[in-house]
Amino acid sequence: MKHQLISIAFYNVENLFDTINAAHTLDQDFTPKGEKKWSPYRYNLKIQKLGKAISKIGQNKSTLPPALIGLAEVENKTVLEALIHSDALTHLPYDYIHYDSPDERGIDVALLYNKDLFKPLESEAIPILIYDAENIRDYTRDILFVKGKLNGKLVNIFVNHWPSRRLGTGETRLKRIFLAKQVHKKIEDLKSPNSNIIVMGDFNDNPTNESVQNHLAIKGIQNPMLKLYKQGLGSSKFYGEWMLFDQILLSSSFFESKCLSFVKAYIYNETFLTDPKRKKKKEPFRTYTGKYYQGGFSDHFPVYVLLKTKN
Repeated sequence: MKHQLISIAFYNVENLFDTINAAHTLDQDFTPKGEKKWSPYRYNLKIQKLGKAISKIGQNKSTLPPALIGLAEVENKTVLEALIHSDALTHLPYDYIHYDSPDERGIDVALLYNKDLFKPLESEAIPILIYDAENIRDYTRDILFVKGKLNGKLVNIFVNHWPSRRLGTGETRLKRIFLAKQVHKKIEDLKSPNSNIIVMGDFNDNPTNESVQNHLAIKGIQNPMLKLYKQGLGSSKFYGEWMLFDQILLSSSFFESKCLSFVKAYIYNETFLTDPKRKKKKEPFRTYTGKYYQGGFSDHFPVYVLLKTKN
């Protein structure tokens, strides 16, 4: 029986907003008259750039475009429709799963999937109830859960975007630990030790941080991105240091099965995704630095894992 290689990716696409000021979210900066001067031209250019990047993930490793792509920082279905109909993706059989979350800025997670390789069976948004020291709720992103068949095999997918470090690592550490525990509770609720589980996201923590290492990569969940991080590699720069906040973790079944088996993990940091400025060389080519428009793709590189399947 022949084998084929397929890729599963995650990409924080850095503030993929449309240009319309939504009534109940803090997105006014991303409008033509807002601080970012987010014009239809800039929006459409970003859509085309992201479509190109997604279409090429794993291209030199697999003959197929990614089967699954988890996304962070997408505003709504409008931007997802535009993305799957961008020049580079419109001929590919992509669809998406998305729920609006209560995030104050209006940014959500989503899952793009290749309809030839993945058949969704059920999905839900898992709400996160976090409160600060004054018992005020922190309206963060929901976790997206999707169950479906990947190349005929049942898989369970969790797409995450955990609270950022904007208020300081110490201030927000416990929030990310709480989310890690929430994900594991949902995994245990599946009540099947042989479940194929994929946990992907921007965790705003590295593979060695407590939330990921002690509360997520446990009880049959393995982190193939840990090796990359220990090699000094990262998917984004945070205060001048490489960070690997973007990760894809897999259940042990992917390391034991011959039908859907892990091959290798990668950071997709091809030259066209890097900043052309000499001082920023090899860093992700951002769309904005603060309020200043750069015209790039995102402040994160995509990450992906390669799986071997029976054809």
